[in-house]
Amino acid sequence: MPAWQQAEPPDSSHGPGSHARSCVTMGHVSEDEVPGDDSRVRALHELEESLEPVALIEQSGAILRTGRMMLAAGTASYRVKQGMRAVASSLGVDRHSNHVALTDIAATSHRGRIFRTEVAENRSFAVNSDRLAHLDRMRRTLPATTTADEVHRALDAIEARGSLYRGWANSAFAGVACAAFAVLNHAMPWEVLAVFVAAALGQSARRLLAHRHFNPFGTTLVAAAVSAAVYVLGIALLGAAGTELETHAAGYISSVLYLLPGFALITGALDMAQLDLQAGIQRIAFGTMITMAAGVSVWGVSLIEPLSTVTRPALDIATAAEIALWAAASGFGVLGFALLFNSPWRIAVAACAIGAVANTGRLVSVEQGVPIQAATAVACLAVGVLAAVVARGGRFPVITLSVPAVLVMIPGVAAHEALVNLNSGDYIAAMAGILQVTLVVLSIMVGLVAAKLVTDREWAFERP
Repeated sequence: MPAWQQAEPPDSSHGPGSHARSCVTMGHVSEDEVPGDDSRVRALHELEESLEPVALIEQSGAILRTGRMMLAAGTASYRVKQGMRAVASSLGVDRHSNHVALTDIAATSHRGRIFRTEVAENRSFAVNSDRLAHLDRMRRTLPATTTADEVHRALDAIEARGSLYRGWANSAFAGVACAAFAVLNHAMPWEVLAVFVAAALGQSARRLLAHRHFNPFGTTLVAAAVSAAVYVLGIALLGAAGTELETHAAGYISSVLYLLPGFALITGALDMAQLDLQAGIQRIAFGTMITMAAGVSVWGVSLIEPLSTVTRPALDIATAAEIALWAAASGFGVLGFALLFNSPWRIAVAACAIGAVANTGRLVSVEQGVPIQAATAVACLAVGVLAAVVARGGRFPVITLSVPAVLVMIPGVAAHEALVNLNSGDYIAAMAGILQVTLVVLSIMVGLVAAKLVTDREWAFERP
């Protein structure tokens, strides 16, 4: 049975809220008459409710709570709207409209000639794939008719689900993802180990600050600084132990790539493609801000220890072995990101397989001379189509498969090289690098949007 049919009853906090019109009625009673008189208070409350559309208030609260939970879990605005409308329809609301942005939701529910408008604010930007999957399943399995209490029971059960993994495991997943990035960037084995440790410790710092509700920009600054400093220290210790290693950008940048705001950037692109410009621009602005915060810390630490950006040659191994290495590194990178987003293992393994196939094909194409932008767009189109096939019938939300699968295609090292060139005054090389990175990121977004157009009729065709 669906989770929303099995949950425990909600607490009383989901009852009807107050309304401005009730204050007019209470204006005839002085405050001195109310304290200590429970019967008078109860009578006033009953009078208030007799003047208010209580049923519509309860329905509106359930609809808005659904949207707020979906938005806080990291899904795209168009999916939040879809979920709220599904709940409204099941509750018997005549007409429902909403406006969803990154930080707030405004929703209006109509029944006959009356309506209720509510606004909620979102201050949570953490991605939770497990919660997304359960909310999406609830949306798909709603009966034709339900009540606000039943919706709240379902949401209570979903909200009660904590993190699937312990803190140390979450940090280790970040380390695995970044270590895989380092392999794809031709890092040496000892560098890969240093990346793993640096990323894991940086993620621990980020979790510690995030759980204390520290500012997201500041959290990213600190986490990136921790990872970059630990990586530099690790390379120095390895050098002191006799290992001939230089602080190379391949490992250095890989150590902070767990901070990439992939969900914000990709859902922003999807929202903009749906002409939901405000939500899309806000998400992309947030993603850009987080990326810049990480870049500032990375650049600051690099002033202490200069980096080598010399292009490293590919490994001198057989072609088949090189392709196998690409596939393994791509798969582990995607797996690490998926688990970092609190994905259940079924979703993580499915995303791992999709990402390994798509990114390996992309790397082989680039090796054969295909422009990286074209190869990336085709690879992301493949990711979107494969994700839709695997998720068919509502098994998984497509976005929980597609976002981790494309994050390994982000050109992080090229972005840092552009930043280094910009700081050193080599503006021609810096602009060339920035344009290259921009084209690759646009290719990722174009590929995923194209996949949506061919696999999701609800998304591709707008109906009144």
